[in-house]
Amino acid sequence: MQEIIEVTFYILSGVIILFTLIPLIRHDHWTFRVFEFPRAQKWVLNLLIMLGYILLIGISYPIDFIFVGLLAVNLIYLSYQIYPFLPFSPKQIQSTGKNQKADIKLLISNVYQYNRKFEKLDQLIHENDADLVLMVETDKWWKEKSVESFGEKYPYQVLIDQENTYGMLIFSKFELQNTEVRHLVKKEVPSVVTEIVIKNKNKIKLFALHPEPPVPGENLYSTARDAEILMVGKEVANEILPVIVAGDLNDVAWSYTTTLFQRISRLLDPRRGRGFFSTFHAKYPLFRWPLDHVFCSGHFRVDKMKRLKGIGSDHFPILLDLYLSHIEDNSEQLEVDKDDRETAEEKIQAKE
Repeated sequence: MQEIIEVTFYILSGVIILFTLIPLIRHDHWTFRVFEFPRAQKWVLNLLIMLGYILLIGISYPIDFIFVGLLAVNLIYLSYQIYPFLPFSPKQIQSTGKNQKADIKLLISNVYQYNRKFEKLDQLIHENDADLVLMVETDKWWKEKSVESFGEKYPYQVLIDQENTYGMLIFSKFELQNTEVRHLVKKEVPSVVTEIVIKNKNKIKLFALHPEPPVPGENLYSTARDAEILMVGKEVANEILPVIVAGDLNDVAWSYTTTLFQRISRLLDPRRGRGFFSTFHAKYPLFRWPLDHVFCSGHFRVDKMKRLKGIGSDHFPILLDLYLSHIEDNSEQLEVDKDDRETAEEKIQAKE
């Protein structure tokens, strides 16, 4: 019996270490990229395996020191990876001051195209009174329901209904100018760029994205997703206006691609220093990670960030209240170097 326990823990130790190392292989196939997602889960499993090993097997022989040592190193590495997203780590975007109130309230929601519980999202929109609502995976049914329910409240609209799970709807109380619907990588996957005229006639630029995920049955590779994210990042880096990039990026906040996007774009992540705010999968708490994002330039301060209650979708909506400052703060900005730019360009070119 003891031998079975030992072999089991040897296998479990090897598996959790392997799962940590696989994402270091920069391959676009989904079997490599999927292991980037469950970072917190890997940390918990690693800790449980290490404690179980110590309690059930003990540390008596050299092989025990080796396995426990490897698990300890792996735990330290995973701790280093998740640390930026814990509430006690430095905030990448500072919170609002005493007399600073939100200039724009954003509500982002992947509604899940086949979900028909519209009333749940409708209630959240009315309760939170957002200034701008971004919805993805919207078909004609979602468009008609939304326009009928709160279309008058949000006179400025971008309505892209599609039946392929890549529809996108934007409802805004603020005027939208120079709006452009684009198809950066694939003609069936739209994105939107628009200027929002907020209070005091200040303008901010919004990039709304929902790139194609690397999943079996749809696209086995992350090439298209990575290229679209990085194309926007490259464009944003040269933008003069304050910038917000929002949407379901089908990538976690800590992945190699998203981190590279932050370096290239010079944008900041409000999650860093506040928490994971995991939005997917809404129905499976043990398999949950942050896929829905809002990245901002250093012009913004965070008044409130909140994951909202479920709406029947496989994603939770997310709410972010932002204050527009006249002072740009990039003190926590990720550094970019020549290799980052070359890697980003290679990934962008790979789409072709």
